Amino acid sequence: MAAASPTPPPPSRELDPDGILARELDGMHPLVVIVTDDENDIRARIFNQVPAAMALRQWTVVRGLADGRVSSPPVPESEHPTVALAWVASPDGRGRAATVFYDLARHLDDPRTARALKEAVDAAHAALGTVVLVERTLPPPKDALAEAHVIELPPPTDTEIEAIVRDVVRDVRKIRPIDVAIRRSNFARLVRNLRGLSRRQVRRLVTAAALHEQRFDDRDLETVLVRKRNILGDLGGVLEFVESPVSLDEIGGLANLKAWLAKRHLDRSDEAAAFGLRPPRGVLLLGVQGAGKSLAAKAIATAWGVPLLRLDAGALFDKYIGESERKLRESLEQADRMAPAVLWIDEIEKGFASAASLSSDGGLSRRMFGSLLTWMQERTAPSFLAATANDISALPPELLRKGRFDEVFFVDLPTPEVRRKILEIHLAKRKRDPIAFDLARLAAASEGFSGAEIEAAIESAMREAFGEESRAVTDADLLKAFATSPPISRVMAGRIGELREWARGKTVPAE
Repeated sequence: MAAASPTPPPPSRELDPDGILARELDGMHPLVVIVTDDENDIRARIFNQVPAAMALRQWTVVRGLADGRVSSPPVPESEHPTVALAWVASPDGRGRAATVFYDLARHLDDPRTARALKEAVDAAHAALGTVVLVERTLPPPKDALAEAHVIELPPPTDTEIEAIVRDVVRDVRKIRPIDVAIRRSNFARLVRNLRGLSRRQVRRLVTAAALHEQRFDDRDLETVLVRKRNILGDLGGVLEFVESPVSLDEIGGLANLKAWLAKRHLDRSDEAAAFGLRPPRGVLLLGVQGAGKSLAAKAIATAWGVPLLRLDAGALFDKYIGESERKLRESLEQADRMAPAVLWIDEIEKGFASAASLSSDGGLSRRMFGSLLTWMQERTAPSFLAATANDISALPPELLRKGRFDEVFFVDLPTPEVRRKILEIHLAKRKRDPIAFDLARLAAASEGFSGAEIEAAIESAMREAFGEESRAVTDADLLKAFATSPPISRVMAGRIGELREWARGKTVPAE
């Protein structure tokens, strides 16, 4: 396999799972919950990191409670969690020990098991031991777990991912021949695309990629990204994947934005850091409604070849206390797990406008807005924020402070040249030859129309032609569509004029 990029610096102590476990499983916390989907990995780590001075016991509902270091018969009838926990709290089970229970949380609906857990934790606390619950997902904070110390182990570092990839490919080649041909630069990109996955997920994904067509090469970059998206699955209701155009040629206009993107690369964060630069952080796309802000967000993901995730700010708010904050936190965490990626918050003022005033929501908007600002300021993953807004006056002033965004772009109505390009794109997309139309005349007739309105006019003209025995679409059909449907720039001329006036000198034109 081709060599990867220069080895990143060693992970810090806080990113070292073994360091975390050694620190947290020494009896300081009598009840610990470890959240992981890689049980084999965590079992080996616990075995290596529990101090030798502590006994190690392990429990599953199949095998019961037994010694975790030497082979020995389990405690009789300890397959039942209540029996196992009661034994830990009994004179026979007392002593300084780490007792590890796998998938215990699902049994805590039984009052006897919940009570037995409390007594086992009290016994562990008295003996400077610990009770450890290993769970696939974070269990709800029931009474028995109210004071648990939660450990969510960090995903593997780039160095670990690189080692896992090499090990998996080597192991697969022992079973069946596969063609391995991946360039050094693409191997580094592959490693970055695997960030955010657990060790087990990385192994599973790379194994599937290597076995597919019995090759492992540059073409697997896209395969890995798609499979990663499938592994992460549901993004929580307020976050969704959005398909972006495969080429910037499918996007008309936005010349300044495209030039800006060409000088910045989200997936080259390691090289940028070595040069002394941080990855690009984000842009705010302000503009006329329908002028192409959403398309601009898609252009960013397209230019960099990374996933585009859309956060519905209006769907964040929930009637249940704490749910809104949880939705936002999980959405931002998921975006970081997908990094490098573009997080698109559409019409950001809808979700955070109340943070700019004394709202009647008990401070929820301010807390949500504070969480967003903290993430924007402190995130380390190469997640790029593309926020769009129609009403700048509704945004809290803190959001516009220098340093929050790399740049604020103003997306105005398209110029005649850009309107002509938009006409070409949408006619070709509908299997019509643009050369057959008088594009200069149509571009002039569509003055004041946004890109979305031009597309709608083409749709209207085609429906008119289809309704008349599916005849060919003509210039006259398009001219009629433009003439009978006034654009928003005429309907809301005053408001758009105010927006343009505000943007002058404060933003960079996207075109």
